[in-house]
Amino acid sequence: MRPREARRDPYRRLAREQGLRSRAAFKLKELNKSYRIIGPGFKVADLGCAPGGWTQVAVRAAGSRGAVVGVDLAYVEELPGATLVRGDVSDPAICDEILGILGGRADAVICDLSPEVTGNWSVDHARQISLNYDCTRVADAVLSRKGNALFKVFDGPYSAEFRGYVAKKFSRVSLTKPQASRKQSSELYFACLGFLG
Repeated sequence: MRPREARRDPYRRLAREQGLRSRAAFKLKELNKSYRIIGPGFKVADLGCAPGGWTQVAVRAAGSRGAVVGVDLAYVEELPGATLVRGDVSDPAICDEILGILGGRADAVICDLSPEVTGNWSVDHARQISLNYDCTRVADAVLSRKGNALFKVFDGPYSAEFRGYVAKKFSRVSLTKPQASRKQSSELYFACLGFLG
């Protein structure tokens, strides 16, 4: 986003005013209001959590009886109410770490992951979808039966294939674009409810 656009961005301003780490927090707020991905007392795994905006929203939604773990390759500054892990979603060992921190299976797995963007759209789309497959493998290992998940995709030729893949794992899958997403952005979200286990 160009500096002038950033100054005009109402979500960026709101995030600052509300002490949220990123404008992306409003996407999760909106999606959670529509689909109730996270409820009070939920155990939540936030995959690709940097800089922590989604983690903050997850902590608030899960409340004092819930538990939230955030995972990212990048360093994320400490966040009250969450445990942060520097790790890779493609590393199978991360699943045991998440289960250990949450003290059991998660009620929700949320993923707002993006690859290092190259500017070559077809490459970026393929890499982003690949990251989502890594996240579904984590969800398979850590999500409780009837749990929920949220996956961001860069829309493109592999999106339908990914939808078919997650549709076999959940009772209901909805494709949506929150208002907080930029109009020109190709990002869409799969809200997946009722993990079949």
